[in-house]
Amino acid sequence: MITIIHGDDITSSRNYLQEEKQKNKDSIFFEGKKITATDLFQNIQGSGLFSNTKTIFIEGFLASVKKTSKDTREVIDFIIKNHKESKFFLWEPKEFSKRELFIFKEAIAKNFKLPQNIFVFLDSLRPNNFKNTIPLFHQTLGSGVKEELIFFMIQRQFRLLLALSDNNSDKMIDELVRLAPWQKGKLERQASLFSKNQLKRIYNNIYKIESGLKTGKLNLTLPQAIDFLLYEI
Repeated sequence: MITIIHGDDITSSRNYLQEEKQKNKDSIFFEGKKITATDLFQNIQGSGLFSNTKTIFIEGFLASVKKTSKDTREVIDFIIKNHKESKFFLWEPKEFSKRELFIFKEAIAKNFKLPQNIFVFLDSLRPNNFKNTIPLFHQTLGSGVKEELIFFMIQRQFRLLLALSDNNSDKMIDELVRLAPWQKGKLERQASLFSKNQLKRIYNNIYKIESGLKTGKLNLTLPQAIDFLLYEI
């Protein structure tokens, strides 16, 4: 069995992944960036997995591999060849199309999608636009998206914008590398609306909220803190 866990709602997809790991405690884990067919075969064979537990978790394989790589093809072939004797769970930090997943024809794909309004809200983040961003934030909250997830997405958005403002390819973070060209282009246009100092200030304010949450010293509720953050952008 092959189960591909993907989608832009990373919080929900990881929760599902952890639930499956709890059900299969004698499983084996592989990091997708480093996995090879040889490692996969040797670790599984050496663990006695083929005679006992048959559950393998691989994180970030499809999002990080070069599709034309020989190693990539060998790993895919190994999974396809052995999926009837073993259970493979592939967790991915992004959404893949049906066409992209077609190589695993018999896989079960679990797509964890975020409501579309959260992306409308994130796209609205620009200087002096609080009259729009604050209502959009509360609309997103009202649609059932948890404030913790919205805060995580705001944090991620400004991390990407700050990275793009650097104009240094050597500092390109993994999240940007994994983006489709149209996604990166949209972020570049959004980043151009801010100065680098503005982005640093906003990111510092986000860090203060995060620190307050972790230490229990945040004097506001998280929605109130986000309101103030949006007002000050």
